[in-house]
Amino acid sequence: MVTYEARDQASQRVGEQRRAELGMFLKARRATLSPEDFGMPPGSRRRTPGLRREEVALLAGVGITWYTWLEQGRQINASTQVLDAVARTLRLDRAEREHLYRLAEATPLRAECARAVVPDTIREIMHSLESLPASLINSRFDILLSNDAYEELFWEWHTMPCIHKNTLWCCVTEPSARGKFPQYEHHVRYMVARLRAAYGLHVGDPDWEEDIRRLTSMSREFAELWARHEVTDSQPRTLSYLHPRAGSLRLAVSELDVPALPETRIVIYVPVDEDTRSRMPLTRRTPAAADAT
Repeated sequence: MVTYEARDQASQRVGEQRRAELGMFLKARRATLSPEDFGMPPGSRRRTPGLRREEVALLAGVGITWYTWLEQGRQINASTQVLDAVARTLRLDRAEREHLYRLAEATPLRAECARAVVPDTIREIMHSLESLPASLINSRFDILLSNDAYEELFWEWHTMPCIHKNTLWCCVTEPSARGKFPQYEHHVRYMVARLRAAYGLHVGDPDWEEDIRRLTSMSREFAELWARHEVTDSQPRTLSYLHPRAGSLRLAVSELDVPALPETRIVIYVPVDEDTRSRMPLTRRTPAAADAT
């Protein structure tokens, strides 16, 4: 029988390996760039090719000590904003940036999401709702499936590539979230309380525990809300959202449980008023979709 102590030791070893891999990845990417790439003088006595650690830190606007520790594989917290600054400085493409986020534990675990097989009947229901934005999520807020209306409603609100596919992670790690959701504090507090309620069925589950540990280390806001131990059930609510083209939208949020997939629900966004309804076609990227809306 595997003890908790043995499991913790194994997890610690995996964490050390992951951080070491992160350090080697950053060092390798740093070696592909030069000061001249950023309009900086090359300097003298440069024994190795590429940028120095202190140059990466300066260009990214992060502390030299912090970046050095990151490359050395030390156990430190790294927010998505800081990681994104490092990614931009190292000129990482989408695949490289996603790799960076995974190694830095800045993404949620997707094991539960990967195991879920969405029945064809549920896919057909989602497609039939195409005039309304809808997503299929689980109790950890992983997005298992979404229709085009949902993707087009929210596709422009990220300033960073959305690699989370998890609505809670996106809200607490996206710098622009507060500006896009006028009732942001209430919205996030509600989601954390829903997560805490669902957590009661998964206490000790390694995937859940690791996800919560990552979120706590990534977001002080989440850590403070999680420490309140607030719980809530599904409640009728209205989501206010500032769309870059459609403007201010007010959407009623409805949830439908999916018995075929335990702990999942279809979340549907319905315009609350005629003003919002008239603006909804502006969220669509194709004329045909806008006409259908």
